Amino acid sequence: MSKRKIAIAEPPSVERDGRPPVEAIRAAAFTQFAERGYPVVTVRDIMKACGLTQGALYNHFKSKDELLHDIITTTQAELERVCQQAVVGAGSDPRVRLAAFVRAYVMRHCRLRIEALVANREISWLDAERVSDIRRSRRAIRGVVVGILSDGIDKGVFDPPEVDGRRDLKATAMALLDQWTHVSMWYVPGGRLSEEQTACLYAEMALRSVGAKPLGN
Repeated sequence: MSKRKIAIAEPPSVERDGRPPVEAIRAAAFTQFAERGYPVVTVRDIMKACGLTQGALYNHFKSKDELLHDIITTTQAELERVCQQAVVGAGSDPRVRLAAFVRAYVMRHCRLRIEALVANREISWLDAERVSDIRRSRRAIRGVVVGILSDGIDKGVFDPPEVDGRRDLKATAMALLDQWTHVSMWYVPGGRLSEEQTACLYAEMALRSVGAKPLGN
């Protein structure tokens, strides 16, 4: 993924906005890592951005690596929770469930695009042990999509593409998830499309991609 520079306003210091120090550190880390990249950002940079001393970081995190792991794990776990919740509340129609999943996923990537950029770009700097739980969560999210697609095929409402006479639902799910994730690279708040409109657009594209019959039919 391209490491183009992201122009982001610095978060307010903890003294100015009254956030708990750990939340101020996380917010500053997301901003610094998104704008400059994990390798060049120092602990001093992060603490200066949130108006705290270096010692304050070590009260909550043992290292910069642990901080990166924490912020990616936190945002990934919340993404999984939000998507699972959307599907559970969508009923039994696979088309409605897929649309609900896509809207939840895309809305979060529009609303928290900085967090998404860091989580997807900077994860490569973590060691295998720290990455394992993040990968587990991502597989769980992919599994939800595969389950919806499989159910839709069984019920005759999905007809996704085939390759050499067979469907690979895992590959289809990964292709769709890549598309939905990439919205964080281009979406700009206050632009031509709102978060809601963008999420609905992606949901409609997803349904068409898997050959879904129109909702209501």
